[in-house]
Amino acid sequence: MSSTSQKHRNFIAEPMGEKPVTELSGIGPVLGGRLAEKGFDKAYVVLGQYLILKKDEELFNDWLKDACSANSKQCGDCFGCLRDWCDAFL
Repeated sequence: MSSTSQKHRNFIAEPMGEKPVTELSGIGPVLGGRLAEKGFDKAYVVLGQYLILKKDEELFNDWLKDACSANSKQCGDCFGCLRDWCDAFL
């Protein structure tokens, strides 16, 4: 398993609450801005999309690429962050 970033570890260490979308691993200011423009301004809204897509990595990554032009690494980081958060809290 690949090592996770400090951002990833910080995110999954606590409930999501009202964290901005840029708190998700793989989502920086540019991608976060693109997501916010589409209504995905909070991490929990992206989590909702992740759950709607039944936690399917391929479907989620395709959605994220379409939504904000994320690259494969960014998609993988964001997916892993949400997966690990769900494992910890759901």
